[in-house]
Amino acid sequence: MTKNTPTIRFAGYADAWEQRKLADLGEIMTGSTPSTTKSEYYSDDGLPWVTPTDIESNIISDSPRKLSEEGAKVARVVPANTILCTCIASIGKNALLTVKGSFNQQINSLTPNNENDPFFLLTESEIWSNHMKRMAASGTMQIVNKTEFSELLTMVPKYDEQKKIGEYFCILDNLITLHQRKYDGLLLFKKSMLQKMFPKEGETIPEIRFAGFTDAWEQRKLGDMLDRYEDPVETPHDGYERIGIRSHAKGVFHSYVEPGKELDTAKMHRVAADKFILNITFAWEHAVAITEEEDVGTLVSHRFPQFSFHKELKSHFFKFLMLDRKFREYLELCSPGGAGRNRVLNINDMLKYKINVPSVEEQTKIGEYFDNLDNLITLHQRKLEQLKNVKKFLLQNMFV
Repeated sequence: MTKNTPTIRFAGYADAWEQRKLADLGEIMTGSTPSTTKSEYYSDDGLPWVTPTDIESNIISDSPRKLSEEGAKVARVVPANTILCTCIASIGKNALLTVKGSFNQQINSLTPNNENDPFFLLTESEIWSNHMKRMAASGTMQIVNKTEFSELLTMVPKYDEQKKIGEYFCILDNLITLHQRKYDGLLLFKKSMLQKMFPKEGETIPEIRFAGFTDAWEQRKLGDMLDRYEDPVETPHDGYERIGIRSHAKGVFHSYVEPGKELDTAKMHRVAADKFILNITFAWEHAVAITEEEDVGTLVSHRFPQFSFHKELKSHFFKFLMLDRKFREYLELCSPGGAGRNRVLNINDMLKYKINVPSVEEQTKIGEYFDNLDNLITLHQRKLEQLKNVKKFLLQNMFV
């Protein structure tokens, strides 16, 4: 391997890659915006006209706003299989326009000539973007103009190898898109089911229930179903592991406190599994969680109170009640004061919060259902992350 060849190649290719300016690979163009005051330039079923906000994936075949025949006459139009690269402000959002279309002045385009493969160049554009971001950062404005874009240097192999690489990454990108859609779809499905499987405000029966359950849900105060749990210990001086909660979205995180760097001189508390725990200084930001087995034995300060559940409230059911927007808003109301650490939760007020609960059997069913759904979401999330990591690795090793 030399500096002109990638680490990983398809069998049968050995020629060195050659350095080229982007302008050598095809036609460069900067977009434009036909006057928005002239309604005759735009139509509902015309030519796609792309802006940076429209680039949400690496393939574009349509756009919310379109140009009429009159608009297309004054715009800058490119053929299908043109690469679009944002070059002002949001630099580095790139896409392949698969149809004839146009775009605004925040985008530069590259229409590959017959010696270069569009999908290969689209994939390689992620590397160009890194150069463009550095160029923009060195100037007074976040911009890469047409001349600078045209002069960008890149390394390319011969067309046949480009084609092979382009096809390979096309398949990989399709797989990533498929898992992204599944992941996004599951998140939307969960959101919908949380709305339908828990009673709406002012109601006692949910829209969707498991068969065999017909009783109305009962309203209870949170404080009637929780007990304060404490297991105090002296603060260790030889180092210890602690947990923190910054927001529900980020969940519980572990960190290690080195010897001699104790965060609290007061007594610490051991964490137990299956407890409702919260951060009183960030409760207003929804810093709440249910502890897991992996948290057992870690330590927390008095700012992280724990609560045990009564037998009539299942933790895996309450875990999803915590997601409710009303509960988050209530935590904010119970956290008076200024910003950040000046806002401390009033625990007594928090325990006055009223929740609707069904029977323990129905709680168990609901908790299991959403646990399984969360496991499925996590599975797709991990698969998506793995595929993105594979792509990142291959971008580093299949390109010069």
